[in-house]
Amino acid sequence: MHARVTKFEGSPDHLDAAIKLVKETIVPAAKKLQGFKGGYWLVDRASGKGFSVTLFESEAALKASEDAAAQLRSQASPLTKITGVERYEVVAQVEPALATR
Repeated sequence: MHARVTKFEGSPDHLDAAIKLVKETIVPAAKKLQGFKGGYWLVDRASGKGFSVTLFESEAALKASEDAAAQLRSQASPLTKITGVERYEVVAQVEPALATR
């Protein structure tokens, strides 16, 4: 599995609008990407900073999603500034439901 980590920041005053955009537009579009396996969008409400981690079944699927991901990031540009995009190989994972066992 491979991951894209996107870092962003914006005004805390615009955070609710950004969260709405993520939930109503970004997540549904991400789910349609070939090889998409899941994701997390995290924010610090006090600072307006956050990041997302999107997971893909393979490096090829991650690479194939680059153009679509860039378009999704551009939709957020009125509300947030993208401060970095990095790609990683996932080497270990614990499913949330299994973390307490």
